[in-house]
Formats: sequence, C-alpha cells, structure tokens
Amino acid sequence: MNVYCEISAVQDTKGSSKSFPKHETRHLSEHKNIARCARFSPDGRFVATGSADTSIKLFEISKIKQMMLPDSKEGPVRPVIRTFYDHVQPINDLDFHPQSTVLISGAKDNTIKFFDFSKATAKRAFRVIQDTHNVRSVSFHPSGDFLLAGTDHPIAHLYDVNTFQCYLSANSPEIGVNGAINQVRYSSTGGMYVTASKDGAIRLWDGVSASCVRAIAGAHGTAEATSACFTKDQRFVLSCGKDSAVKLWEIGTGRLVKQYLGATHTQLRCQAVFNDTEEFVLSIDEPSNEIVIWDALTADKVAKWPSNHIGAPRWIEHSPTEAAFISCGTDRSVRFWKENL
Repeated sequence: MNVYCEISAVQDTKGSSKSFPKHETRHLSEHKNIARCARFSPDGRFVATGSADTSIKLFEISKIKQMMLPDSKEGPVRPVIRTFYDHVQPINDLDFHPQSTVLISGAKDNTIKFFDFSKATAKRAFRVIQDTHNVRSVSFHPSGDFLLAGTDHPIAHLYDVNTFQCYLSANSPEIGVNGAINQVRYSSTGGMYVTASKDGAIRLWDGVSASCVRAIAGAHGTAEATSACFTKDQRFVLSCGKDSAVKLWEIGTGRLVKQYLGATHTQLRCQAVFNDTEEFVLSIDEPSNEIVIWDALTADKVAKWPSNHIGAPRWIEHSPTEAAFISCGTDRSVRFWKENL
C-alpha cells in the first residue's frame, strides 16, 4: 500500500502513528578519516561507504548479518569485501549501476570514478570522468546508460556512460552565485530528477529534456538544502536542510505537504531518508547526537535513538529492500542498524 495516496485526503491523522520497530546496531568498520557518505545497491545486497581518507569500502550485507549473529562458529567474519583507492581528495557521494557490478564515486578531485567490484583484486577505477568542478553528488539513470553529477556548478552535468559525452541543459533557469548542488537524485523511472542546492532551493528537472520544470525557491529558507529524494511513486520529494527542517513536497503543485520537525541540523550535510516501506522518515539531531524517526503520514516523532557515534553522524542511508540502515560518522566509523527480529 502506498501511504501517500492518503496524504491529501487525511490532513489531520494525529493519534494513529505507527511505532518504529526496535533495531540493533553494530560497529562495522573504521575509515582513517571522516566517513562522509554511504549507498546501498538497488538489490540491497551491498553497501558502500566513502571517506575523507579518499578510500571507498564495499560491504556485503549477508556477511554483516553473519557478523551480528551471537555465536559465529567460523571465527571473525569480515564484512568488508573490497577497498578501493583511486581518488586524491575526499569522497562526496556514491552510486551503484542498476544492472551491473559497477560502483561510481564522485569526489572533491573533480572526478567520477567507475569501479568493477566483481574483480577481487581491482583496487583502481577502470574508467574516469574528469569534470570541471568538485563532484558533490552522483546518480545513475535507472537504465544505467546515463549519470548525473551535481557539482559546484548550479546545473547538473548529464553524462552518457558509454561515450562520456557531457550534456548541459540549454533552457536552464537563472541561478545565482550560490547555486552549488548538494544532492542530485533520479526518480524511480528516470522521468525526473531533483536537485538540492546551497541556495536553499529544491529544483525538479525533466529527465529527458533536462529543463527545470519546477523551482521551489527558499525551500529551506536562506539555509542550504542538503538532501532530496523522490517517493517511489514519483509524486513527492523529501528534502532536508540546514534550517533543521525535513519537508515533503507535492511535485505536481510544488505544495508543502508535511514537515518533520524536532531534529536540529545546521552544521553538517544532513540527510533525510525514507525507510524501505516509506512509512517512516529518518534523520539526525546533531546537538543530541541522535537518530530521529517520524511517522511519514502523521509527521509525529516516533523514536529518538542515541547514534552510538562519537559526535553526530554525517550521513544516514536506508536499505531499499529491508529494515536496515547505515550511519557514517565524524568519528570515522560505519555502523549498521537492523530491526530486532
């Protein structure tokens, strides 16, 4: 069932919030510097993390679960199955190819690198796209034939994965000096993409013509918009900003439908994400160093958990397939969370 079909009809649904199931958490691994980003593969079998130490770690979820079992007979299980070293500056974002064993990374060294994780010995990228700007965010088109790079440039760079040709939208809006893109994400069909920018705007773009179809200026006031993602049905966008707000927008009208309040995030590049069923929204409260969870439909806060990181987490990423998520820390650590069964 899609919970959002009810959103327009049920504006006031207090008292009917779902409870978020208890989770257990485990420290998985340590980078040599801040753990800055994480991404699950579309099938939920892998998760990758990127760090300020310029390395990328790839984890196998089945190995993580094995590691979390109370009595592992085989001795210590190592959930990290690959480590890639090929960037010379901190990693900003990661994405998995929708069909093949390829992981891409965007970094401050102005490059996008392609890694084939089917090869156990490969530590280096097999392809590199050299951009002109700091690559702050990357997103594969669902076909796997195109990718978007959100950079310090105000318009996303669209690349043909096969030819490396770069396309820029010809009919883009006038965006001021502070339009650097913090996050770019395709919708589930690739029919649209969304950008969250430093100027506080959320912009929706046509996936074919690359023209801006809706700009929500000041979506987060004068504060940076730090993350944005679509619901699976492509009717809504969830955004997060340094104004300590998490907001749900209706794409067709640009209307603000829900606000998820009560988590302070003003410093870091905070993420707000749905759980796998889109019944809950997760984000981070920086001062209390807690993970905050809301009921997506009622916008009630239903849980606040200590993050178990030293200092607030930098990034939170939920599995697309099950009740599990990853948190990445300023303390360099990567933690896995899964529902207590």
